Amino acid sequence: MTSTIDGPDTVRGRVGPKATVTGKRAVASSQHEIVTTVMLDTLRVGGNAIDAVIAGSLVQAVVQQDMTNHAGTVSALVYEAATGRVHELNSIGTIVPGLPRFAPVPAGKGLYASFPGGPIAVTPGFMPGLKALHDRFATRPWAQLCEAAVHWADQGHTVTSFEHLVMAQTVDFFLYTPSGRRHFAPGGHLPQVGDRRRSAALAATMRNLAADGPDHFITGKWAQDFVTRGNELGWSVRLEHLGAIPPRWSSGYRWEHKGHTVVQQSPPERQGVFCQIVLGILQELDIVSLGHWSQSAEALYYLAHALRRASLETGLLNDPAVFDDASTAMTSKQLLTGFADILRNAKAHVDLTEHVKLVRGTPAVAASGASKQPAGSCELSVVDEAGNWVQMMNTLQSGGIPGEVVGGVPMVGSHQVNGLQSPFEGWHTGGGRPRSTLSNTMVLRDGEPWLALGSPGNVHCTVPQVLSNILDFGMSPYDADDAPRCLPYEDDHTISVESRIAPEVITGLARLGVLVNPLPEYDYHMGTYQMSWRQEGRGLAACSGPRREGVADGV
Repeated sequence: MTSTIDGPDTVRGRVGPKATVTGKRAVASSQHEIVTTVMLDTLRVGGNAIDAVIAGSLVQAVVQQDMTNHAGTVSALVYEAATGRVHELNSIGTIVPGLPRFAPVPAGKGLYASFPGGPIAVTPGFMPGLKALHDRFATRPWAQLCEAAVHWADQGHTVTSFEHLVMAQTVDFFLYTPSGRRHFAPGGHLPQVGDRRRSAALAATMRNLAADGPDHFITGKWAQDFVTRGNELGWSVRLEHLGAIPPRWSSGYRWEHKGHTVVQQSPPERQGVFCQIVLGILQELDIVSLGHWSQSAEALYYLAHALRRASLETGLLNDPAVFDDASTAMTSKQLLTGFADILRNAKAHVDLTEHVKLVRGTPAVAASGASKQPAGSCELSVVDEAGNWVQMMNTLQSGGIPGEVVGGVPMVGSHQVNGLQSPFEGWHTGGGRPRSTLSNTMVLRDGEPWLALGSPGNVHCTVPQVLSNILDFGMSPYDADDAPRCLPYEDDHTISVESRIAPEVITGLARLGVLVNPLPEYDYHMGTYQMSWRQEGRGLAACSGPRREGVADGV
């Protein structure tokens, strides 16, 4: 795929700086040029924003199998212009109640199998989620929305440098299984940059999907083949399990911040409560008065601690259909004020720079290499001319039989582990949905969307940073994404942060006894945002972030 230059310092589609699209009647943003083109083409022929994200997701799982697949997870926030309501969809893959954990890929076989006992087999959530969206909001026939997926599966797409990078880092997981080896390393070799990658099996599956509808993956031939393969491996899944726990609709988790209503995924998802805790603590600490954390050691210290506190608290969130809901207690002003007071009074009042030198060496920052963690997920952002908004994620996470490929569809399974600090947690009885962290976010002004955003990659801690950059520090959406990001404060008094912070921040943290683990200046594991927003009197705008590939455009 040929990239074109957006401007003197920006590139279209590739990793790196990108231009913001402004003054449009409708916009679309994704992590792949083909996907954005398909979504805009869907709008041009009369489809709405929901049609666009369905078509985009179907083709994205064809051309970005390093990030997503048709057996993973779908989540979305939909603003319906006709009613003025926001709808939340949660269609994460689910554990089959009553079946034991089934983890066929042993630990050590690549990044997706980095811990003992996981990932485990779960039912796919991707196609049930798209079916739910189509049944409720779509205007175009299902087969029409499958046309691009059929075309690109049949014709193949050109492997980009970023796709090859991610596949090289993660393919060991799939090389464990015969079907994975055939799919990802035909002839024994991973497709190289510039190769045209196609799959006859995937093309056949996409044609059947177009003809049979989404039930092809729920009760039809693909679903039957999925169950057969699971049974052959020793997983006692049955066909009726694939539709037993349907996607869940709600109105989203809402909270207020500085005159804005923020709408995010609700429990068992952690993101809404997590962000409310972080921004609430930062507000209590008057973070803006300290300066931005890329320039202020004290601000970065507080931010990293607020992220850690939110991570600890939201470990208690689970599906309200099975557990009581502690989100209101977790976000009470009294509790957030108490957390802020603790942080104010816990800082060192003696200069600990010498301690840092003794245990880590002279305080400094230099790129240390990408953090070793899986990277997969794709975010879509679309606004149509009628005023419908969709912020959506589709991902390879939490769906299918680990390491297997059925009908050209590779599967990762779910990394759920029972533990308070596990990013994914689920229960093998009760029929609830697993806990995860999904980034779909809308910011409302006077009841209408002003901004929609989301990203893959460490979303639990990057979404609150981008929101604070916009709502607290007044940055433009693109600048808010571009700014350096950090991970939560670690137990050994280390902050991992992208190495674009001011030198005085490093020395200031050393005085507080804090060690710095430098990340690459733009670490793609820290996500890249797809955003859409309203410009007062100037139409719609959209952007795709600099840490990964991506294209934002409009009509």
